[in-house]
Amino acid sequence: MAASRRPTLADVAREVGVSAKTVSRVLNEDGPVSPRTREQVLAAVAELGFQPNLMARNIRVGGPDTTIGLVIPDLANPFFGAVARAIEDTVGERGLTLLMGSSADDPDRERALTDKFLARRVSILMIVPSVGADHSHLKSHRAAGLPVVFLDRPGVGLSTDSIVSSNRAGTHDGVAHLIAHGHRRIGFIGDLPVKLYTRRERLAGYRTALQEAGLAYDRALVTNAHDQPAAATATAQLLALSDPPTALFAGNNMVALGMVAELARSERKDVAVVAFDDVPLAEALEPALTVVAQDPEEIGRAAAATALARLDGDRSRARTITVPTRLIVRGSGERYAPAVRGV
Repeated sequence: MAASRRPTLADVAREVGVSAKTVSRVLNEDGPVSPRTREQVLAAVAELGFQPNLMARNIRVGGPDTTIGLVIPDLANPFFGAVARAIEDTVGERGLTLLMGSSADDPDRERALTDKFLARRVSILMIVPSVGADHSHLKSHRAAGLPVVFLDRPGVGLSTDSIVSSNRAGTHDGVAHLIAHGHRRIGFIGDLPVKLYTRRERLAGYRTALQEAGLAYDRALVTNAHDQPAAATATAQLLALSDPPTALFAGNNMVALGMVAELARSERKDVAVVAFDDVPLAEALEPALTVVAQDPEEIGRAAAATALARLDGDRSRARTITVPTRLIVRGSGERYAPAVRGV
């Protein structure tokens, strides 16, 4: 047998001198086979390195696969990487394997990925919803018992479990922290698109903190960016205003990286910064970056635990679990506004 191809069920049958049906009965434990034949088949499987095609078998018998489908927006974003790792660790204890794909925040691409996962009869489906996506096509699958969990953002058109961060409260705490250090002109750089759930929630937290402090909302201080270069450009534009902000709030980790890069390039050490979500090497920056930290590991664990409970028969009403954030004070958000330095 050529070593360049994977061994098949027929190869195992030839090795033992039995029919492919007999090999199938041994592997699936679904028919009478003598102990001697069973022993020979299993020995041949081990010797040849044969791997059963679980997907094909499960589709044939109408059962679910031993995999979980996860759709995220960006494989390169460390936040989603940490969420996925926590999900994988949790479901791995149950013998399930995580399959993952990136939607690039495109609803059509998201739908194509979910269709592929559904075609292979995944045991659980998890989605970080794209803006503009309609999830009503999953109603029949949900009704049939497939656990569907939304992560980071709620979906549209489907009542099911969602696991989100305390976006509004966390941003409120971060902006209030800047206000407590004397800042009255605080720039906000949020994500795109503007209808993104997390962007809207964080902007709402920003506006609430201003309102509670008696500060007017100034549209000129609010802008958006989806990647590091755009965030750097947005930062430069805010600082070039005739009445520029003395502090900046970054709406996510990718924005924060672009913001910090622009402040370093322009040697602006006088601007206070708080970022939503932690970033790699935040403590190595000068000053270290103050953040409103999400807990991606807990989001992943909560999503996995919720989905596994559904898989085990939990039919209670769909619920939203909000994972708290926490303010981590490191230095960049503790710079006082110029008028109150020395306080």
